[in-house]
Amino acid sequence: MEAQTEQVGLSRAERKAREKAKLIQKETQRNNFKLVAGILKKAECEQTEEERVLLQRHQDTVQELSKRQARRNTLKRKQEELYDGEEDLRTKVKQLAEAMRQARHVVVYTGAGISTAASIPDYRGPNGVWTQLQKGRAVRHSDLSEADPTLTHMCIQMLHKVKMVQHVVSQNCDGLHLRSGLPRHALSELHGNMFIEMCVSCSPVREVIRLFDVTERTALHRHATGRRCPQCRGELRDTIVHFGERGTLEQPLNWKGAAEAAEQADLILCLGSSLKVLKKYACLWCMKKTAAKRPKLYIVNLQWTPKDDSATLKIHGKCDDVMQLLMEELGVEIPSYNRSDDPIFSLAIPLRQDEEDGHSRKTLMPLADLEHPETDSANQAEETEVQGGWFGRGYSKAKKKRKSLW
Repeated sequence: MEAQTEQVGLSRAERKAREKAKLIQKETQRNNFKLVAGILKKAECEQTEEERVLLQRHQDTVQELSKRQARRNTLKRKQEELYDGEEDLRTKVKQLAEAMRQARHVVVYTGAGISTAASIPDYRGPNGVWTQLQKGRAVRHSDLSEADPTLTHMCIQMLHKVKMVQHVVSQNCDGLHLRSGLPRHALSELHGNMFIEMCVSCSPVREVIRLFDVTERTALHRHATGRRCPQCRGELRDTIVHFGERGTLEQPLNWKGAAEAAEQADLILCLGSSLKVLKKYACLWCMKKTAAKRPKLYIVNLQWTPKDDSATLKIHGKCDDVMQLLMEELGVEIPSYNRSDDPIFSLAIPLRQDEEDGHSRKTLMPLADLEHPETDSANQAEETEVQGGWFGRGYSKAKKKRKSLW
């Protein structure tokens, strides 16, 4: 405020002179940073006497560059993928199995890492979507209609069936938990499901399940899918919760189920999640309880997570590998995914005839149709990269204007 008051009393020439001086000062600082950074890259034995004097004169800059380098090294270390040796992995899985046998209420938190075996990229891994975008690289197209539930999905479904897992909280929008046969009441999809549209005009809110990714036209604060409710003709919207949004839909988010499960949990198993988003949801970690009364935390992830220090055990391994060993230890059979039994085909509502050309996403096909595929239709054209919706870059306007459906 004082600086603003002082600025008002100055003439135009004086203000310009001050602004110019500030610009010169910033430019000098930038040049000093570049100069000092260049010297620090050299080994001490290669530095000249003049350069040593310069470093001594700019100690503040040297300290700042050292701090920046330390932060970069820490970030790099956190992004590295670590693998436990075979013996260590088996020992840790035995500990996890014993803990699950003794637990009364087990909740599983899942992230993108459990779907990588289905050829769906994760986000923060070395080849993750966000990692590639931050490096300025294009994100290759992943045909989500060809993704099936992985071994981990099927293990979780079976563990729930034999009552060793009580609830699953997922950050994933790929719908693979639902397709594995996991009951809806035992599942909270906190960030939505790409196969589900909702009509909020109906009372109660109506759910419309499709056989394709409904998010092609949607994005942050833009949730209309371009289709209409088959019952009331109200506007349908997707269920995806983007960064900067608060999910309010009862289903498929099921926040109530997630919070109740966390409150009862005495063991939380985190699979394939960086936990950088989940850590912000205090209700999932029973933070109101004392540390001694919170559920024991077991983490399966190749990279660092912000909850590692709170974990009873951290397992560095791929989710499918860990879950296969866990099922062996527990003596529980791993079911195979069978597309003929996929519940999405019985739950899905077909498009009306005037809606069939309203999307270009591939459609999930039942097993019988996969064995006798028809020629590719126009709405199943291949894409070269992820465009629009919840995955990858987010919403991208179509190059060609689409005709209105109504």
